[in-house]
Amino acid sequence: MNNLNGLKQELSIKAKNGADFIIAASMIWFAISLIWTLSASSYDKSVLTFIIGGMMLPLAFGLSKLLKTNWKVPNNPLQPLGLWLNFAQLFYFPFLIFVLIKQPDYFVMTYAIITGAHFFPYGWYYSEKGYSIFAGIISFGALFFGLFLSTEKMYLLPLFTAISLAILAIIVLLSYRNKASTAQNNL
Repeated sequence: MNNLNGLKQELSIKAKNGADFIIAASMIWFAISLIWTLSASSYDKSVLTFIIGGMMLPLAFGLSKLLKTNWKVPNNPLQPLGLWLNFAQLFYFPFLIFVLIKQPDYFVMTYAIITGAHFFPYGWYYSEKGYSIFAGIISFGALFFGLFLSTEKMYLLPLFTAISLAILAIIVLLSYRNKASTAQNNL
C-alpha cells in the first residue's frame, strides 16, 4: 500500500495537484458567466458556453508551461488514470446535449453539475480532499442556483462555479507546496 501512496504522491507533486486545469477551468467559467449576461436566447448562450469550453485544454496546456507542471510522469502506472478520469465526463455529454435541445435555460446548470461532479475521483487520485469537497459544493451549489435563479440571473451560477474553482485552485496549490516541502525534507 505504501507503494500506491508513493505513486499518488509523485503524481500530486509533479502535476502540482492539477492546478493548471483548475485555474484554466476557473478562467473559462468566469468567461461563461459573462456569456450568460448577454441578451441572447438561452440556447445561443448555451452554444457559446459549449464552444468556450473547448478552450479548456489549450488554456490548461499553456498554464502547465507557466506553472511547470508535468502532464506525463514516465514509469508511473497511475499517470494514465488521470486522463481516463477526465474522459469519463464525456459520457455525460448526451445528457448535456438533451438539455441543450429541450431545456436550454438549464444548460449552464447541467454543465456546472457535470464539471463539479467529475472532480470527485481526483480527491483519491491526488490524495487531495479539496477535490472531493468541491465536487459536492459545485454540483449541489449549481443545483441550488438552477432551482432558484430566474433566467435573467442565471449568470450567477457560472460565477459561483468560477469562484469555487478559484478557491479550489488556491487549496490545491497550497497542498502541493506542503507536499513538495515535506517530500524535500524527507530526502
